Amino acid sequence: MLWSEPPDEPPEELRRAEAMLRRARTVLAVSVLLAMCLLSMWP
Repeated sequence: MLWSEPPDEPPEELRRAEAMLRRARTVLAVSVLLAMCLLSMWP
């Protein structure tokens, strides 16, 4: 690696998109678990 090369960090847009995907994945997982619990209690 040369000293003149830029650092290997992703751009700000990519980091924001990854953070949004992580939040969406968490919300989706919690909502699926909640839906399964509600459906299992349904008579």
